[in-house]
Amino acid sequence: MTDREQSPPAPVDESDKVVAPKGGGLMRSGLVVSVMTMLSRVMGLARDVVIAALFGAGQGADAFFVAFKIPNFMRRLFAEGAFNQAFVPVLSEYATRGSRREVRELLDAVSGSLAAVLFLLTAVAMFAAPWLVWVFAPGFGRDPAKLALTADMLRLTFPYLLLISLTAFAGSVLNTWNRFAVPAFTPVLLNLSLIGAALLLTPLFEEPAMALAWGVLIAGGAQLAFQVPFLMRLGLAPRPWPNFAHPGVKRIMVLMVPALFGVSVSQINLLLDTVLASLLAAGSVSWLYYSDRLVELPLGVFGIAIGTVILPALSKRHAAQSGEHFSAMLDWAIRAVLLLGLPAALALAVLAEPLLISLFHYGAMTERDIAMAAMSLRAYSLGLVAFMLIKVLAPGFFARQDTKTPVKVGIIAMVANMVFNLILIWPLAHAGLALATALSAFLNAGLLGWLLRKQGVLVFQPGWGRYAVQLLGGCAVMGLGLAWAAPDWQAWLGWGIWQRVAWLAALVVGGAALYFAWLAATGVRLRHFRMKS
Repeated sequence: MTDREQSPPAPVDESDKVVAPKGGGLMRSGLVVSVMTMLSRVMGLARDVVIAALFGAGQGADAFFVAFKIPNFMRRLFAEGAFNQAFVPVLSEYATRGSRREVRELLDAVSGSLAAVLFLLTAVAMFAAPWLVWVFAPGFGRDPAKLALTADMLRLTFPYLLLISLTAFAGSVLNTWNRFAVPAFTPVLLNLSLIGAALLLTPLFEEPAMALAWGVLIAGGAQLAFQVPFLMRLGLAPRPWPNFAHPGVKRIMVLMVPALFGVSVSQINLLLDTVLASLLAAGSVSWLYYSDRLVELPLGVFGIAIGTVILPALSKRHAAQSGEHFSAMLDWAIRAVLLLGLPAALALAVLAEPLLISLFHYGAMTERDIAMAAMSLRAYSLGLVAFMLIKVLAPGFFARQDTKTPVKVGIIAMVANMVFNLILIWPLAHAGLALATALSAFLNAGLLGWLLRKQGVLVFQPGWGRYAVQLLGGCAVMGLGLAWAAPDWQAWLGWGIWQRVAWLAALVVGGAALYFAWLAATGVRLRHFRMKS
């Protein structure tokens, strides 16, 4: 029994009631997040184009990617992973049952406690930067200059964790009140900061890549400052004060511990890839990074967007004890993920080299870099659907404040990933690491889905057989069309940027037209995906 069940809030005046979040259409909310996320991802690709052109896949780029990956990994693990999944259900309960004063006290205590922990962690990490680099990229230890450069960068990038975690806190509050657009747009500021730093600050440093580390630090402050006015407009801007004894903080901490594994296994697997890639040929870290960036585009636009809007909705349905609607939401989320995830994964595999050439083959990026990155991109694309399914299946547990089950699944998937890594790294090098991540993601998603079915939480709605045939048929038509229409990738190397962009746009639009035309011809309609939160 939770603290709030033992001591329910006392009756309060209506004037003291907090304005509870209102429901809305999941498809509409998901579209808002998708559009904003698409803008962010497109800017992210523009950022990577600039970085690839200026720094290629050399020592400076490798050092920055590791220095940025460490706080970015922890951000996804703690701020957007475990913290978000633990904080949103607790906040939703307070907003539904409590008073304005209780909600404000919770926000003050959580923000203050979070800031205190992260400030201490940041101070320790900056002091121990060389050791952290050695742990996350042990291969850099063979090159003292590369290790020292990465450590210097890490001292600038690690404070980003403190700033972006507080940004994620603000975003969780806004998402709970169905203000999805602002948190989804915020990452654009990171990309703008890095592009600006790469173009404007690079000449100021003896090591040009150091400008990127400063860009990360600037971005952290900009993203936090951007969200604060929107919290103030809702009357929910906190006054941070650490209070680890607060019942809500205690519950969030208890829920966070196992959630660290349950929701962020894919990030841990990607980190293991970086550790092992640092032991391989020079450039391996960058090849994995560039291919992962392309996979992150559809994952963020479709998978993460749906997962973002479904968690508050599922939490509300669980609180209302509406099991049938809860199950229908999960079924809707799986259908939506497959609708867009399957063709996206296929397109990434078929157009791997054209995509990489069009985006990154400028300046220091070589033809060999393209070929190597394409290998890992195809391996990652095999797991794209599984990555997306994890984003929508894990909330089925977290919305019910069940964090123990996903952690068991997470441990199994991590162990499997280590085994797959050791088996595949020898014959396939860096591509083997990407394939191992994809295989472990399927194991993770499969176990989550099986357990939800076993618990009776996920009940598939009628029509799945016909839906599967429709999706697979659409993918087959699209794949054949792309394979027939796409010129040999070697020809793309000699084209200018606008010719590449024109061909790529034509292939993407043409492939999407073939896919959706097949779906329309076989009876799939937009109204089939309407779902109220």
